[in-house]
Amino acid sequence: MSIEDLESIALAMVAPGKGIIAIDESTKTIGKRLAAVGVESTEESRRAYREMLLTTPGLGEHISGAILYDETIRQSTKDGVPFTTVMKKAGIIPGIKVDKGTVPLAGFPGDVVTEGLDGLRERLQEYAKLGAQFAKWRAVIKITEDTPSSTAIEANCHALARYAALCQEAGLVPMVEPEVLMDGDHSIDVSYEVHEAVLRSLFNALYEQNVMLEGTILKISMVIPGKDSDEQVDAEEVADATVRVLKSCVPASLPGIVFLSGGQTDKQATSHLNAINHIGPHPWPLSFSYGRAMQQAALKLWAKDPKANVAEAQKMVHARARDNGLAALGRWNG
Repeated sequence: MSIEDLESIALAMVAPGKGIIAIDESTKTIGKRLAAVGVESTEESRRAYREMLLTTPGLGEHISGAILYDETIRQSTKDGVPFTTVMKKAGIIPGIKVDKGTVPLAGFPGDVVTEGLDGLRERLQEYAKLGAQFAKWRAVIKITEDTPSSTAIEANCHALARYAALCQEAGLVPMVEPEVLMDGDHSIDVSYEVHEAVLRSLFNALYEQNVMLEGTILKISMVIPGKDSDEQVDAEEVADATVRVLKSCVPASLPGIVFLSGGQTDKQATSHLNAINHIGPHPWPLSFSYGRAMQQAALKLWAKDPKANVAEAQKMVHARARDNGLAALGRWNG
């Protein structure tokens, strides 16, 4: 696939007023989410839940792509239509999570590094055959008194860059996701400093690995105080700090940036995204790639009666997609 093809997929992922839904929770994580609403996690219950999400009428109006998990990209609707076929008909680009999760970084207590590079070339080729057009890899950066170390930042960014190069070789757009966790009591200023260090390291690593930025998407956390912090900040302060760090670290040649919700409430995630776009225009489209903030309300309703509540739950999914689509244009009014 040419750089022009990668570029056009990347641009379609951040089309005006559209964002990405993340339904790439591992079997363990989706199991916890289902258990929390009283649904047993089986292959069938996971398939039915994700069918409800992906077959939401009109979803493609506000959703450009969906990140799937290994199990999900192989699944079909109850009528036997592959999910990837359903998505493409709705104008939704199939994506796939390819990392293998985090492990402790040896020698640096408290820091973690993401694994999954072994065998990645072959896995990417298989996912491309299954219909994926982009992939996602998440690095996790923890803020504490002792973390992150510069070694942890460098190790994670190096892995993200190697993954990105392999994606482009396989004809997939890499979504690079260095998530700075909200856990902790750190201030918005500390969050800013860590985001700045991470983004500088990331783009340096991407450059060193010959990754074509024109065919790459950044998925990033917002600059926000830790959730145990007493600091009170409004949406405008979050927007200002987030845009400032992006403008100082992210090259303008990148086709677009999407934010993760990272433990924010549904309303916070939408309100912050709206405030960020309200102070535009920006060098790149700034949109969303939300998981929990897109699904939580619909999951609770669906779980009460997974057969009878599908249509009502889908209305909730569509409403969240519409709200975030408006926020991606700076036009959401609460």
